Amino acid sequence: MQFFDFDRTAQDAASPYFAAQNLHISDFSKGFQFMWYEALKPAFAITENCLVIREHFAGKCYFHYPLSLTGDRAEELRAVKALETHCRDQDIRLHFTNVPASRVADMVSRYSEALVTNNRRWRDYLYRAEDFAEFPGKKYAGQRNHVRKFERSFPDWQFFEASPSDMGGVKAFLEEYEGAQRGKKDQLADEEMDEVYALLPHLFSLGLFAGILTAGGKIVGFSAGERCGDMVVVHIEKALRSCEGAYPMLAQQFAKKFCTEGVRYLNRMDDAGDLGLRKSKLQYGPCEIVEKYNVIPRRAIDLVFRLPTVKTERLTLAPVRDEDAATYAMLASDVVRNRYWGYDWRTDRKRRPSDAWFLRSAREDFSARREMPLGIYLGETLIGEAVLHRFGYTAEAEVGVRLLAPFEGMGYASEAVRAYSDYAFSKLNIERVEAKCYKANARSRAMLVRAGMRETGADDTFYYFLRNAEM
Repeated sequence: MQFFDFDRTAQDAASPYFAAQNLHISDFSKGFQFMWYEALKPAFAITENCLVIREHFAGKCYFHYPLSLTGDRAEELRAVKALETHCRDQDIRLHFTNVPASRVADMVSRYSEALVTNNRRWRDYLYRAEDFAEFPGKKYAGQRNHVRKFERSFPDWQFFEASPSDMGGVKAFLEEYEGAQRGKKDQLADEEMDEVYALLPHLFSLGLFAGILTAGGKIVGFSAGERCGDMVVVHIEKALRSCEGAYPMLAQQFAKKFCTEGVRYLNRMDDAGDLGLRKSKLQYGPCEIVEKYNVIPRRAIDLVFRLPTVKTERLTLAPVRDEDAATYAMLASDVVRNRYWGYDWRTDRKRRPSDAWFLRSAREDFSARREMPLGIYLGETLIGEAVLHRFGYTAEAEVGVRLLAPFEGMGYASEAVRAYSDYAFSKLNIERVEAKCYKANARSRAMLVRAGMRETGADDTFYYFLRNAEM
Protein backbone atom coordinates (compact mmCIF):
# COMPACT_ATOMS: atom_id res chain seq x y z
CA MET A 1 0.00 0.00 0.00
CA GLN A 2 1.53 3.28 -1.13
CA PHE A 3 0.65 6.53 0.63
CA PHE A 4 0.91 9.90 -1.06
CA ASP A 5 1.28 13.32 0.48
CA PHE A 6 -2.10 15.04 0.76
CA ASP A 7 -1.09 18.25 -0.96
CA ARG A 8 -3.56 20.30 -2.95
CA THR A 9 -2.74 18.60 -6.26
CA ALA A 10 -3.14 15.11 -4.84
CA GLN A 11 -6.58 16.01 -3.53
CA ASP A 12 -7.90 15.60 -7.06
CA ALA A 13 -7.57 11.83 -6.64
CA ALA A 14 -9.46 11.91 -3.34
CA SER A 15 -12.19 14.34 -4.41
CA PRO A 16 -14.58 11.73 -5.88
CA TYR A 17 -14.56 9.81 -2.59
CA PHE A 18 -15.39 12.91 -0.57
CA ALA A 19 -18.05 14.02 -3.02
CA ALA A 20 -19.82 10.65 -2.85
CA GLN A 21 -19.64 9.98 0.91
CA ASN A 22 -22.85 9.60 2.90
CA LEU A 23 -21.28 8.77 6.25
CA HIS A 24 -21.88 12.37 7.39
CA ILE A 25 -18.36 12.74 8.82
CA SER A 26 -16.76 16.13 8.24
CA ASP A 27 -13.19 14.77 8.22
CA PHE A 28 -13.97 13.07 4.89
CA SER A 29 -13.79 16.34 2.96
CA LYS A 30 -11.25 18.33 0.98
CA GLY A 31 -11.63 21.40 3.14
CA PHE A 32 -10.97 19.53 6.38
CA GLN A 33 -7.89 17.76 5.06
CA PHE A 34 -6.43 20.95 3.63
CA MET A 35 -7.24 23.11 6.66
CA TRP A 36 -5.51 20.71 9.02
CA TYR A 37 -2.67 19.76 6.70
CA GLU A 38 0.08 21.35 8.78
CA ALA A 39 -1.24 19.97 12.07
CA LEU A 40 -2.01 16.40 10.94
CA LYS A 41 0.28 15.87 7.92
CA PRO A 42 -2.31 13.70 6.13
CA ALA A 43 -1.39 11.22 3.42
CA PHE A 44 -3.64 8.90 1.46
CA ALA A 45 -3.72 5.61 -0.41
CA ILE A 46 -6.35 4.08 -2.64
CA THR A 47 -6.94 0.35 -2.32
CA GLU A 48 -9.93 -1.94 -2.97
CA ASN A 49 -11.81 1.03 -4.45
CA CYS A 50 -11.46 2.80 -1.09
CA LEU A 51 -9.69 5.91 0.11
CA VAL A 52 -7.51 5.41 3.19
CA ILE A 53 -6.22 8.50 4.98
CA ARG A 54 -3.24 8.42 7.32
CA GLU A 55 -2.53 11.24 9.74
CA HIS A 56 -0.30 11.97 12.72
CA PHE A 57 -1.60 13.54 15.91
CA ALA A 58 0.09 13.90 19.31
CA GLY A 59 2.97 11.70 18.18
CA LYS A 60 0.79 8.80 17.03
CA CYS A 61 -0.17 7.46 13.62
CA TYR A 62 -3.88 7.14 12.82
CA PHE A 63 -5.69 5.61 9.86
CA HIS A 64 -9.18 6.78 8.94
CA TYR A 65 -11.75 4.09 8.35
CA PRO A 66 -11.63 3.23 4.60
CA LEU A 67 -14.00 5.35 2.54
CA SER A 68 -15.57 3.36 -0.28
CA LEU A 69 -16.40 5.18 -3.49
CA THR A 70 -19.74 3.37 -3.66
CA GLY A 71 -20.42 2.74 0.04
CA ASP A 72 -19.73 -0.98 -0.42
CA ARG A 73 -19.03 -2.48 3.00
CA ALA A 74 -17.32 -5.52 1.50
CA GLU A 75 -14.86 -3.19 -0.23
CA GLU A 76 -14.29 -1.37 3.05
CA LEU A 77 -13.44 -4.61 4.86
CA ARG A 78 -11.07 -5.68 2.09
CA ALA A 79 -9.35 -2.31 2.48
CA VAL A 80 -9.19 -2.90 6.26
CA LYS A 81 -7.44 -6.21 5.56
CA ALA A 82 -4.97 -4.50 3.22
CA LEU A 83 -4.26 -1.94 5.90
CA GLU A 84 -3.66 -4.68 8.49
CA THR A 85 -1.12 -6.27 6.16
CA HIS A 86 0.56 -2.93 5.49
CA CYS A 87 0.91 -2.15 9.20
CA ARG A 88 2.19 -5.63 9.96
CA ASP A 89 4.80 -5.45 7.19
CA GLN A 90 5.91 -1.92 8.11
CA ASP A 91 5.83 -2.50 11.89
CA ILE A 92 3.26 0.27 12.38
CA ARG A 93 0.74 0.16 15.20
CA LEU A 94 -2.74 0.03 13.69
CA HIS A 95 -5.10 2.65 15.09
CA PHE A 96 -8.36 3.40 13.30
CA THR A 97 -10.05 6.76 13.67
CA ASN A 98 -13.27 8.19 12.25
CA VAL A 99 -14.95 4.80 12.30
CA PRO A 100 -18.68 5.44 11.66
CA ALA A 101 -21.10 4.14 14.30
CA SER A 102 -22.64 1.87 11.66
CA ARG A 103 -19.26 0.11 11.16
CA VAL A 104 -18.17 -0.34 14.77
CA ALA A 105 -19.82 -3.77 15.17
CA ASP A 106 -17.97 -5.04 12.10
CA MET A 107 -14.67 -3.86 13.55
CA VAL A 108 -15.24 -5.20 17.06
CA SER A 109 -16.23 -8.62 15.76
CA ARG A 110 -13.13 -8.65 13.57
CA TYR A 111 -10.68 -8.47 16.46
CA SER A 112 -10.46 -10.67 19.53
CA GLU A 113 -9.21 -7.69 21.54
CA ALA A 114 -9.76 -4.02 20.74
CA LEU A 115 -9.96 -0.72 22.58
CA VAL A 116 -12.96 1.33 21.39
CA THR A 117 -13.36 5.02 22.26
CA ASN A 118 -15.80 7.72 21.20
CA ASN A 119 -14.55 11.15 22.25
CA ARG A 120 -17.40 13.62 22.75
CA ARG A 121 -15.37 16.65 21.73
CA TRP A 122 -14.83 15.39 18.16
CA ARG A 123 -18.43 14.45 17.31
CA ASP A 124 -19.97 16.36 14.41
CA TYR A 125 -23.20 18.30 14.64
CA LEU A 126 -25.60 17.39 11.83
CA TYR A 127 -28.70 19.48 11.07
CA ARG A 128 -31.53 19.29 8.58
CA ALA A 129 -30.77 21.79 5.85
CA GLU A 130 -34.41 22.84 5.57
CA ASP A 131 -34.46 23.73 9.28
CA PHE A 132 -31.59 26.15 8.83
CA ALA A 133 -33.08 27.65 5.72
CA GLU A 134 -36.43 28.37 7.43
CA PHE A 135 -35.83 28.22 11.22
CA PRO A 136 -39.33 26.77 11.60
CA GLY A 137 -41.39 26.00 14.67
CA LYS A 138 -41.08 26.68 18.34
CA LYS A 139 -37.59 25.27 18.82
CA TYR A 140 -36.14 27.88 16.44
CA ALA A 141 -38.03 30.83 17.91
CA GLY A 142 -34.83 32.22 19.43
CA GLN A 143 -32.97 32.11 16.11
CA ARG A 144 -35.88 33.79 14.30
CA ASN A 145 -35.92 36.56 16.89
CA HIS A 146 -32.18 37.15 16.44
CA VAL A 147 -32.59 37.25 12.67
CA ARG A 148 -35.41 39.80 12.91
CA LYS A 149 -33.36 41.95 15.27
CA PHE A 150 -30.45 41.86 12.84
CA GLU A 151 -32.76 42.86 9.99
CA ARG A 152 -34.15 45.77 12.01
CA SER A 153 -30.70 46.90 13.11
CA PHE A 154 -29.16 46.62 9.65
CA PRO A 155 -31.88 47.17 7.06
CA ASP A 156 -29.24 47.44 4.31
CA TRP A 157 -27.84 43.95 5.03
CA GLN A 158 -26.76 41.79 2.12
CA PHE A 159 -25.68 38.21 1.64
CA PHE A 160 -23.97 37.14 -1.57
CA GLU A 161 -21.75 34.39 -2.90
CA ALA A 162 -18.07 35.23 -2.53
CA SER A 163 -15.67 35.38 -5.46
CA PRO A 164 -11.85 35.51 -5.58
CA SER A 165 -11.97 39.29 -5.83
CA ASP A 166 -13.64 39.45 -2.41
CA MET A 167 -10.84 37.70 -0.54
CA GLY A 168 -8.99 40.89 0.37
CA GLY A 169 -12.03 42.18 2.20
CA VAL A 170 -12.61 38.79 3.82
CA LYS A 171 -9.04 38.74 5.13
CA ALA A 172 -9.52 42.21 6.66
CA PHE A 173 -12.74 40.97 8.31
CA LEU A 174 -10.98 37.92 9.73
CA GLU A 175 -8.20 40.07 11.14
CA GLU A 176 -10.84 42.06 13.02
CA TYR A 177 -12.59 38.88 14.14
CA GLU A 178 -9.48 37.06 15.37
CA GLY A 179 -8.85 39.45 18.24
CA ALA A 180 -11.60 37.76 20.25
CA GLN A 181 -10.58 34.31 19.03
CA ARG A 182 -6.95 34.70 20.09
CA GLY A 183 -8.15 36.11 23.38
CA LYS A 184 -9.39 32.65 24.37
CA LYS A 185 -5.74 31.64 24.83
CA ASP A 186 -6.68 28.16 23.71
CA GLN A 187 -4.27 26.20 21.53
CA LEU A 188 -7.00 24.57 19.45
CA ALA A 189 -8.73 27.92 18.92
CA ASP A 190 -5.44 29.42 17.76
CA GLU A 191 -4.75 26.46 15.45
CA GLU A 192 -8.26 26.70 14.00
CA MET A 193 -7.71 30.39 13.21
CA ASP A 194 -4.38 29.58 11.57
CA GLU A 195 -6.03 26.93 9.43
CA VAL A 196 -8.75 29.34 8.31
CA TYR A 197 -6.04 31.62 6.96
CA ALA A 198 -4.31 28.64 5.33
CA LEU A 199 -7.50 27.60 3.53
CA LEU A 200 -8.52 31.07 2.38
CA PRO A 201 -6.19 31.41 -0.67
CA HIS A 202 -7.26 27.97 -1.96
CA LEU A 203 -11.02 28.05 -1.46
CA PHE A 204 -11.95 28.26 -5.09
CA SER A 205 -9.18 26.09 -6.54
CA LEU A 206 -10.39 23.34 -4.19
CA GLY A 207 -13.95 23.75 -5.46
CA LEU A 208 -15.39 25.11 -2.21
CA PHE A 209 -18.01 27.84 -2.05
CA ALA A 210 -18.39 30.77 0.32
CA GLY A 211 -20.83 33.49 1.30
CA ILE A 212 -20.42 37.00 2.71
CA LEU A 213 -22.80 38.86 5.02
CA THR A 214 -22.56 42.65 5.07
CA ALA A 215 -24.19 45.38 7.13
CA GLY A 216 -23.69 49.07 6.37
CA GLY A 217 -21.44 48.03 3.51
CA LYS A 218 -19.05 46.26 5.91
CA ILE A 219 -18.36 42.53 6.06
CA VAL A 220 -19.75 41.22 9.34
CA GLY A 221 -19.88 37.49 8.52
CA PHE A 222 -18.16 34.95 6.32
CA SER A 223 -18.91 31.26 5.79
CA ALA A 224 -17.41 28.59 3.51
CA GLY A 225 -18.14 24.92 2.85
CA GLU A 226 -18.38 22.09 0.35
CA ARG A 227 -20.83 19.48 -0.86
CA CYS A 228 -20.19 15.91 0.32
CA GLY A 229 -22.93 13.47 -0.67
CA ASP A 230 -26.26 14.65 0.66
CA MET A 231 -24.75 17.18 3.04
CA VAL A 232 -22.87 20.46 3.01
CA VAL A 233 -19.91 20.65 5.38
CA VAL A 234 -19.46 24.12 6.86
CA HIS A 235 -15.71 24.60 7.28
CA ILE A 236 -15.68 28.27 8.19
CA GLU A 237 -18.39 30.26 9.94
CA LYS A 238 -17.25 33.57 11.45
CA ALA A 239 -19.29 36.62 12.40
CA LEU A 240 -18.75 39.72 14.52
CA ARG A 241 -20.46 39.26 17.87
CA SER A 242 -20.79 43.04 18.12
CA CYS A 243 -23.46 42.74 15.41
CA GLU A 244 -26.24 41.02 17.34
CA GLY A 245 -27.94 38.32 15.30
CA ALA A 246 -25.13 38.11 12.73
CA TYR A 247 -24.41 34.43 13.43
CA PRO A 248 -27.96 33.06 12.95
CA MET A 249 -28.43 35.39 9.96
CA LEU A 250 -25.23 34.10 8.37
CA ALA A 251 -26.17 30.46 9.06
CA GLN A 252 -29.64 30.86 7.58
CA GLN A 253 -28.54 32.70 4.46
CA PHE A 254 -25.74 30.22 3.83
CA ALA A 255 -28.25 27.35 3.95
CA LYS A 256 -30.68 29.14 1.65
CA LYS A 257 -27.96 29.87 -0.88
CA PHE A 258 -25.98 26.65 -0.96
CA CYS A 259 -28.25 23.83 0.21
CA THR A 260 -29.53 23.15 -3.27
CA GLU A 261 -31.38 20.14 -4.64
CA GLY A 262 -30.32 16.87 -3.04
CA VAL A 263 -28.76 18.48 0.05
CA ARG A 264 -30.54 17.19 3.11
CA TYR A 265 -28.08 18.05 5.85
CA LEU A 266 -25.66 20.64 7.13
CA ASN A 267 -22.60 19.39 8.99
CA ARG A 268 -21.26 22.16 11.22
CA MET A 269 -18.38 20.03 12.50
CA ASP A 270 -17.37 19.45 16.13
CA ASP A 271 -17.04 21.69 19.16
CA ALA A 272 -13.46 20.66 20.08
CA GLY A 273 -14.49 20.60 23.73
CA ASP A 274 -15.38 24.31 23.84
CA LEU A 275 -18.41 24.35 26.16
CA GLY A 276 -19.63 27.71 24.88
CA LEU A 277 -19.54 26.43 21.32
CA ARG A 278 -21.20 23.18 22.41
CA LYS A 279 -24.07 25.09 23.98
CA SER A 280 -24.51 27.17 20.84
CA LYS A 281 -24.50 24.15 18.53
CA LEU A 282 -26.97 22.29 20.70
CA GLN A 283 -29.32 25.28 20.74
CA TYR A 284 -29.64 24.98 16.97
CA GLY A 285 -31.26 21.58 17.43
CA PRO A 286 -29.06 19.00 15.65
CA CYS A 287 -30.89 16.04 14.17
CA GLU A 288 -27.86 13.90 14.97
CA ILE A 289 -24.59 14.23 16.82
CA VAL A 290 -22.40 12.12 14.55
CA GLU A 291 -20.21 9.72 16.51
CA LYS A 292 -16.69 9.08 15.28
CA TYR A 293 -15.08 6.08 16.94
CA ASN A 294 -11.48 5.11 17.48
CA VAL A 295 -10.80 1.38 17.26
CA ILE A 296 -7.40 0.11 18.36
CA PRO A 297 -6.94 -3.60 17.64
CA ARG A 298 -4.78 -5.46 20.13
CA ARG A 299 -2.29 -8.01 18.84
CA ALA A 300 -1.57 -11.06 20.96
CA ILE A 301 1.82 -9.69 21.99
CA ASP A 302 0.25 -6.48 23.30
CA LEU A 303 -1.26 -8.48 26.15
CA VAL A 304 2.01 -10.22 27.15
CA PHE A 305 3.82 -8.58 30.05
CA ARG A 306 6.44 -11.22 30.78
CA LEU A 307 8.28 -13.63 28.52
CA PRO A 308 7.24 -17.26 29.19
CA THR A 309 9.12 -20.46 29.80
CA VAL A 310 8.23 -23.35 27.47
CA LYS A 311 9.49 -26.87 28.08
CA THR A 312 9.81 -29.75 25.63
CA GLU A 313 11.10 -33.29 26.04
CA ARG A 314 14.72 -32.18 25.66
CA LEU A 315 14.70 -28.37 25.70
CA THR A 316 13.68 -25.34 27.70
CA LEU A 317 12.71 -22.13 25.91
CA ALA A 318 13.21 -19.23 28.32
CA PRO A 319 14.41 -15.61 28.46
CA VAL A 320 18.17 -15.45 27.90
CA ARG A 321 20.03 -15.07 31.21
CA ASP A 322 22.49 -12.25 31.86
CA GLU A 323 25.34 -14.72 32.31
CA ASP A 324 24.70 -16.03 28.78
CA ALA A 325 25.18 -12.65 27.10
CA ALA A 326 28.50 -13.68 25.50
CA THR A 327 27.03 -16.88 24.06
CA TYR A 328 23.99 -14.99 22.80
CA ALA A 329 26.24 -12.38 21.18
CA MET A 330 28.17 -15.19 19.45
CA LEU A 331 24.87 -16.47 18.03
CA ALA A 332 23.57 -13.05 17.01
CA SER A 333 26.79 -11.60 15.57
CA ASP A 334 27.86 -14.49 13.30
CA VAL A 335 27.38 -12.79 9.93
CA VAL A 336 27.80 -15.93 7.83
CA ARG A 337 25.43 -18.04 9.89
CA ASN A 338 22.85 -15.27 10.14
CA ARG A 339 22.60 -14.53 6.42
CA TYR A 340 19.26 -16.36 6.48
CA TRP A 341 18.01 -14.79 9.72
CA GLY A 342 16.65 -11.58 8.21
CA TYR A 343 18.62 -9.10 10.31
CA ASP A 344 22.29 -8.12 10.20
CA TRP A 345 23.67 -6.12 13.14
CA ARG A 346 25.85 -4.19 10.68
CA THR A 347 22.69 -2.40 9.56
CA ASP A 348 22.80 -0.42 12.80
CA ARG A 349 26.50 -0.53 13.76
CA LYS A 350 29.76 0.02 11.88
CA ARG A 351 31.77 -1.95 14.42
CA ARG A 352 30.81 -5.06 16.35
CA PRO A 353 29.02 -3.91 19.49
CA SER A 354 29.63 -5.27 22.95
CA ASP A 355 28.18 -8.62 23.98
CA ALA A 356 25.70 -6.81 26.23
CA TRP A 357 24.36 -4.79 23.27
CA PHE A 358 22.94 -7.85 21.51
CA LEU A 359 21.05 -9.08 24.56
CA ARG A 360 19.87 -5.57 25.41
CA SER A 361 18.53 -5.13 21.86
CA ALA A 362 16.55 -8.37 22.10
CA ARG A 363 15.03 -7.27 25.40
CA GLU A 364 14.18 -3.86 23.97
CA ASP A 365 12.39 -5.56 21.08
CA PHE A 366 10.14 -7.29 23.58
CA SER A 367 9.63 -4.12 25.63
CA ALA A 368 8.47 -2.39 22.44
CA ARG A 369 6.25 -5.40 21.70
CA ARG A 370 7.95 -6.11 18.40
CA GLU A 371 8.82 -9.74 19.16
CA MET A 372 9.03 -12.44 21.85
CA PRO A 373 12.62 -13.79 21.88
CA LEU A 374 13.42 -16.88 23.93
CA GLY A 375 16.73 -18.63 24.39
CA ILE A 376 16.82 -22.35 23.58
CA TYR A 377 18.47 -24.20 26.47
CA LEU A 378 19.76 -27.76 26.50
CA GLY A 379 20.05 -28.29 30.20
CA GLU A 380 21.91 -25.17 31.38
CA THR A 381 23.52 -24.49 27.99
CA LEU A 382 22.24 -21.82 25.61
CA ILE A 383 22.23 -23.40 22.16
CA GLY A 384 20.03 -21.05 20.12
CA GLU A 385 17.06 -18.73 19.96
CA ALA A 386 13.37 -19.04 19.03
CA VAL A 387 11.34 -15.95 18.25
CA LEU A 388 7.67 -15.15 17.74
CA HIS A 389 7.40 -11.92 15.76
CA ARG A 390 5.40 -10.14 13.06
CA PHE A 391 2.28 -10.36 15.16
CA GLY A 392 -0.78 -9.51 13.08
CA TYR A 393 -4.17 -8.10 13.94
CA THR A 394 -6.26 -11.17 13.17
CA ALA A 395 -4.54 -13.70 15.46
CA GLU A 396 -1.42 -14.53 13.45
CA ALA A 397 2.32 -14.47 14.16
CA GLU A 398 5.54 -15.69 12.56
CA VAL A 399 8.06 -18.04 14.17
CA GLY A 400 11.81 -18.16 13.59
CA VAL A 401 14.71 -20.18 15.02
CA ARG A 402 18.51 -20.22 14.86
CA LEU A 403 21.09 -22.50 16.49
CA LEU A 404 24.78 -22.44 17.28
CA ALA A 405 26.72 -24.65 14.85
CA PRO A 406 27.58 -27.52 17.25
CA PHE A 407 23.89 -28.15 17.93
CA GLU A 408 22.56 -28.37 14.37
CA GLY A 409 21.34 -31.59 12.80
CA MET A 410 19.91 -33.03 16.02
CA GLY A 411 16.24 -31.97 15.61
CA TYR A 412 16.44 -29.21 18.20
CA ALA A 413 15.24 -26.48 15.80
CA SER A 414 12.06 -28.32 14.74
CA GLU A 415 11.38 -29.27 18.37
CA ALA A 416 11.62 -25.60 19.40
CA VAL A 417 9.44 -24.40 16.53
CA ARG A 418 6.71 -26.91 17.28
CA ALA A 419 6.78 -26.14 21.01
CA TYR A 420 6.68 -22.37 20.56
CA SER A 421 3.84 -22.72 18.03
CA ASP A 422 1.85 -24.86 20.47
CA TYR A 423 2.39 -22.22 23.14
CA ALA A 424 1.08 -19.54 20.75
CA PHE A 425 -2.07 -21.57 20.07
CA SER A 426 -2.83 -22.41 23.69
CA LYS A 427 -1.69 -19.31 25.60
CA LEU A 428 -1.77 -16.42 23.11
CA ASN A 429 -4.97 -17.32 21.24
CA ILE A 430 -3.04 -17.32 17.99
CA GLU A 431 -4.89 -18.99 15.13
CA ARG A 432 -2.10 -19.14 12.52
CA VAL A 433 1.64 -19.49 13.00
CA GLU A 434 3.56 -18.63 9.87
CA ALA A 435 7.18 -19.11 8.84
CA LYS A 436 9.36 -18.51 5.83
CA CYS A 437 12.82 -19.57 4.71
CA TYR A 438 15.14 -18.52 1.95
CA LYS A 439 14.99 -20.76 -1.09
CA ALA A 440 18.71 -21.33 -0.79
CA ASN A 441 18.30 -22.67 2.75
CA ALA A 442 17.27 -26.25 2.10
CA ARG A 443 17.95 -27.38 5.68
CA SER A 444 15.54 -24.78 7.05
CA ARG A 445 12.86 -25.86 4.61
CA ALA A 446 13.14 -29.47 5.75
CA MET A 447 13.18 -28.41 9.41
CA LEU A 448 9.89 -26.50 9.07
CA VAL A 449 8.22 -29.53 7.53
CA ARG A 450 9.43 -31.70 10.42
CA ALA A 451 8.00 -29.09 12.82
CA GLY A 452 4.56 -29.80 11.38
CA MET A 453 4.25 -26.79 9.11
CA ARG A 454 2.68 -26.91 5.68
CA GLU A 455 4.28 -25.17 2.71
CA THR A 456 1.78 -22.68 1.27
CA GLY A 457 3.65 -20.96 -1.55
CA ALA A 458 6.80 -19.32 -2.76
CA ASP A 459 8.12 -16.20 -4.45
CA ASP A 460 11.51 -15.37 -5.93
CA THR A 461 13.16 -15.33 -2.51
CA PHE A 462 11.21 -17.38 0.05
CA TYR A 463 9.23 -20.52 0.69
CA TYR A 464 6.23 -19.80 2.93
CA PHE A 465 4.76 -22.07 5.61
CA LEU A 466 1.71 -22.20 7.83
CA ARG A 467 0.53 -24.18 10.81
CA ASN A 468 -2.72 -24.00 12.77
CA ALA A 469 -3.89 -25.86 15.85
CA GLU A 470 -5.30 -28.71 13.77
CA MET A 471 -1.94 -29.58 12.28
